[in-house]
Amino acid sequence: MKGIIFTEFLNFVSELYGEDTVDDMLEESALASGGAYTSVGSYPHEEFHSLCLALEHQTQTPVRRILHDFGIRLSVTFVQKYAAFFCRCSHYFDFIESIEDYIHKEVRKLYPDAELPSFKICERTTERLVVEYTSPRRLCALAEGLFEGTALYFDKKVLVQSETCRSEDKTVRFTIDLI
Repeated sequence: MKGIIFTEFLNFVSELYGEDTVDDMLEESALASGGAYTSVGSYPHEEFHSLCLALEHQTQTPVRRILHDFGIRLSVTFVQKYAAFFCRCSHYFDFIESIEDYIHKEVRKLYPDAELPSFKICERTTERLVVEYTSPRRLCALAEGLFEGTALYFDKKVLVQSETCRSEDKTVRFTIDLI
């Protein structure tokens, strides 16, 4: 898993709960890396899950809520750091469609070892997009937050629903409706 997810997660936790919570979370997680991340490094996704579980324990916030809220926050970072990906699309649905066919191809050019989730477009109308998310890391709540946060960039209000979004699901089908 790319380090930017880890570094931004630590920033997210610090902003919401403070540095003491970050320190406690890192200590409770007992990570092989020691919690020393760089944005361009690669780290085991299990460490990210450990951090989320430790934060859940520290704050009594369910992991699903943590991941969802982090996804919204992460979308802001992506807009700031990777504006060119966003600027090339004039419509929110066009952007979501470009994730698999354009953005991930560009990411793989820079980071051939990147293990990216897949986003398969199953249906598109003017008001609805159905996307199948697949990832062995099972971070559907993070993807849901990213969908919602990205919509804000395009000045769209969306309702994101899934048939299932549980930590054990590798594949989740999302229905995104413009509202």
